[in-house]
Amino acid sequence: MSSKPKMDDHLRERIISQPDVILEDQDVMHALIAANERAMGSNIVDLRGVAMDRLEARLDQLEDTHRSVIAAAYDNLAGTNQVHRAILRMLDPTEFEAFLHNLGGEVAQILRVASVRLILETVQDDADPAVQRLGDVLTVAEPGFIARYIENGRGGERQVTLRQLTGRESTLHAGAAAHIRSEACLRLDFGGGRLPGMLVLGAEDQHQFTPQQGTDLLTFFAGVFERAMRRWLS
Repeated sequence: MSSKPKMDDHLRERIISQPDVILEDQDVMHALIAANERAMGSNIVDLRGVAMDRLEARLDQLEDTHRSVIAAAYDNLAGTNQVHRAILRMLDPTEFEAFLHNLGGEVAQILRVASVRLILETVQDDADPAVQRLGDVLTVAEPGFIARYIENGRGGERQVTLRQLTGRESTLHAGAAAHIRSEACLRLDFGGGRLPGMLVLGAEDQHQFTPQQGTDLLTFFAGVFERAMRRWLS
């Protein structure tokens, strides 16, 4: 008589009738392979088992990559929808003052930023009552200010600059400066004969705007904003 325990007949018949159940169960297969290696002894190396382990590791890596690609695609789609909604809302007002107030209100909320500042370079005095009335969003500065602010002693002509802050590094954000941890600086070209401008988006999240991120969507947003501003400046 055999000293090995006999498998339950019902279980044996079920395995024979449905072998795929065993093959598709990862934990069961690991247990069977481990039992087979113990039965062979320590002096025998199962090359098939080694190959399976390597293939399984590569499969896990591919699955992780696949999940990362899918997550990035969803994030990109969400970001695209967010920018599109912000642009549509930005183009709604029919008056410049409403345009600016909307920029610092609903547009800022859609973009999930705590501060929106529009800087226009000009040779005129910023004591103009019209400028002071729109001071929550609009700021005027002397020629050359935008290049100094963005480049900060470094060269470069990028339209969109993303960077992280430690707080109170920028007086542009006024009372919100202490809470701003990252910002996006968008250079604005209003056409020949006009001084440049800049749109600054400030976020409380340190990771919302970082130098490693892509800038395609913000470049598109800046292009639309430039065209909207040209309409008001004309």
